Amino acid sequence: MNHFFAYLDRMKLIRRWGLMRNTVPENDMEHSMQTALIAHGLAALGRVRFGREVDPERVVMLALYHDAGEVITGDLPTPVKYKTPSIQDAYGELERHAKEQLLEMLPEDLRPCFTPYVQPDETAYEWKLVKAADRISAYLKCIEEEKMGNRDFMQAKATIRQSIGAFDLPEVQAFMAEFVPSFSLSPDELSL
Repeated sequence: MNHFFAYLDRMKLIRRWGLMRNTVPENDMEHSMQTALIAHGLAALGRVRFGREVDPERVVMLALYHDAGEVITGDLPTPVKYKTPSIQDAYGELERHAKEQLLEMLPEDLRPCFTPYVQPDETAYEWKLVKAADRISAYLKCIEEEKMGNRDFMQAKATIRQSIGAFDLPEVQAFMAEFVPSFSLSPDELSL
């Protein structure tokens, strides 16, 4: 018996934003799907507009698995995860171990099919797109909460926006300019 997919299915039980009051709860599975959609958009922009040699479908797969290890570790809130270098290093080691544990739940002959997505090359351009998509997804969560009148996400929104601006990727800035403003609109405004 192999538990890999049963564990991944538990991503829907991992709550995000644990230190924040949420008007709309979010889980890792929802977040991974949104991150994958955004990452696909970033890769398409990169390839079409900026001449990047990138496979958008590979980027989607990286994004779908980007938080897979959290089915073992849970989602540690960002202010805790990055509080000190020693906590950051310890959590990085915990994440690596969790990803190895997850891969060991696969039959040995299938592990090579999943390893590039569960344990990606974090220096690759594709991974940078996923990390940017991850931040954009967090920013969109802040916009959603703000629309619902939740002021708890105001500081997070500003901090996350600043981190997105630091990505030296024109496709990220193009996505922010062309697609993100629509997320502030109501359904009626989107229909116009």
